[in-house]
Amino acid sequence: MSLFKSILLAGGALVAFAAVSQAADLPTKKAAPAAAKPNCYATFWTWLDSTAADCPLSAYGVTVYGTLDFGGGYMTNGTGFNRQYPTGVEELVSKNGNGGRWNLVPGGISQSVVGAKLSEHIFGDVSIVGMAETGFDPYTLQLANGPGSQVANNGNILQNQTGNGDSSRAGQIFNSQVNIGLSSKTFGTLLFGRVNGLTTDAVGAYDPMGGSYAFSPIGYSGATSGVGDTEDARYNTAFKYALSYNNLRASALVQVGGYEQGNASNGAYQVGVGADFYGFSVDGIFSHVTDAVALANFSTGIAIAAPALMGNLKATLSNDQSVMLVGKYTWGPLKLFAGYEGIQFYNPSDNFAGGFNSIGGITIPAGQVTSNAFIDTRRLDIMWIGAKYAIRDNIDITGAYYHYNQNNYNANPAANCGPNTTVPAPGFSPQGSAGSKCAGTLDAVSAMIDYRPFKRVDIYGGLMFSQVAGGLANGYLKSNNVDPTVGLRIKF
Repeated sequence: MSLFKSILLAGGALVAFAAVSQAADLPTKKAAPAAAKPNCYATFWTWLDSTAADCPLSAYGVTVYGTLDFGGGYMTNGTGFNRQYPTGVEELVSKNGNGGRWNLVPGGISQSVVGAKLSEHIFGDVSIVGMAETGFDPYTLQLANGPGSQVANNGNILQNQTGNGDSSRAGQIFNSQVNIGLSSKTFGTLLFGRVNGLTTDAVGAYDPMGGSYAFSPIGYSGATSGVGDTEDARYNTAFKYALSYNNLRASALVQVGGYEQGNASNGAYQVGVGADFYGFSVDGIFSHVTDAVALANFSTGIAIAAPALMGNLKATLSNDQSVMLVGKYTWGPLKLFAGYEGIQFYNPSDNFAGGFNSIGGITIPAGQVTSNAFIDTRRLDIMWIGAKYAIRDNIDITGAYYHYNQNNYNANPAANCGPNTTVPAPGFSPQGSAGSKCAGTLDAVSAMIDYRPFKRVDIYGGLMFSQVAGGLANGYLKSNNVDPTVGLRIKF
C-alpha cells in the first residue's frame, strides 16, 4: 500500500508540474470581469423581488425603512375599529367584545412602521449606531396610541366601546424606538434612549407567530414583553447593552429616570444570557420593574358624576418581576418553538396618592391611583409552544398554542371564587362573574399561512381561537373569540 501511495503522489506531482509549465508558455489573460449587480430599481417588480439588505434606501450611513401591513377579517365577538388603538381592533378575546362583525385589521402580523437606522464607521471595528422609528395605522396614518384609545372610550358602556387598551405606544413621535450608541464586534453594542425591553426582543425572536397581533396573544398583548404591564415593553430613558462571543451572548438593560422622563415606571433592570448550538437557540431573562403602570378608563357612572375626569385615566401600580425562558430548534425546513414566563406582581414602592403624569401626556388625577391591589402576590404564568414549516422557500405554515394561568390572590381567604359569585347581565356570558383576583386561565390556538410572491411582500391568512375563564374572565361580556384574518404586508 505504501508503494501504491508513492506512485500516486509522484504521478500527481508530474501532472501538476506539466500543467504549470504549459501555463507559463501561454499569453497572459485578465480575469473575467465580475457580473454586474442587477439594478434593483430597474422596474417596480425587480424592486419588489429584492430585500431591504440587497437594495437599501441609504445615504451617508443612514438607511430609511418601513413596513405597511393592511388586513381585514371577521370576529365572532369583536369590537369596532379605533384608529388610535395600535392594533385597530381587539383580535384577542376582550372584555368589550360583543357579537360578530367584519373589520379592518391593520397590522395583522406586524405593526406598520417607518424609521431610519444609523450606522457609520468611526475607527477600528467601532461604529456609531442608532435608530428612530414610529408605529402608525396604515389606513388613517394615525400614530399608534393605546392610552389615547382608552381616553376616547371614557364613559362608554362595554357594549358600545371600540377597540382600546393600554400600550407603550402612546402617540409619541417615535413610539417604537429612538436611541443612539456605539457598536463593536469586539466589545458589543451600547445604546441609550428609548429602547425595546429584552423581553420584547425575545418575544419577537421566539414567538412562533413572530409577535403577530392577529394570531398571537403574546404579540397582541404586551403583558409578556412588558414584564406584566404592556407599558413596560419599551423604556424611554434606558441604557441597553449586548455582547456576543462565538455562540454565546449576554445582555443587560437599566432604565434611568421615571415618570417625568416619559417612562411607565420609576426604574427597571433586565439581564439576559443565551446560546446557539446544534440547531438550538435558547435565552433566559430576569426582569424587575418598580412602580409599573397599568392604565384603565372611567366607567359611565364616573362620566356622569365627574365629567372633568373624561380627559384623564386611572392607574394601578405594582412592582413586577419575571423570569423568562425561551428556546427554538431548527431542523431543515422545520422550526420548533417553546417559551415560558413567570411574572409576580407586588404592591408598588410608592403610592402616588396625589396623582402623576403618565406616558403620552396622560394625567392620572389625585385619588385615581390604586397602590394596594397586590396585598397577596399575584402570579401569572405564560407558556407557549409552536411549529413553523417551510413548504417552499416562499411559503410557510405555522401553528401555535398559548396558555396563561393566574393564581388566586385574594387577601381575604374567605373570598368566594366560585363561578356564580355575581349574577351576569341578562343575555351575557356568566364567565365574567368570578372576581378579578380569583384563579383563572386564558387559552389560545392559532394557525397561519404566509406566502411571499416577492421578497418584500407577504400575503397571509389565518385565525386565532381564544377563550378566558375564572378570574381572567372577570367583567367580560363574552368568554371567547375567533378572528379569521387575511392581509398584505409590504416592506421597504
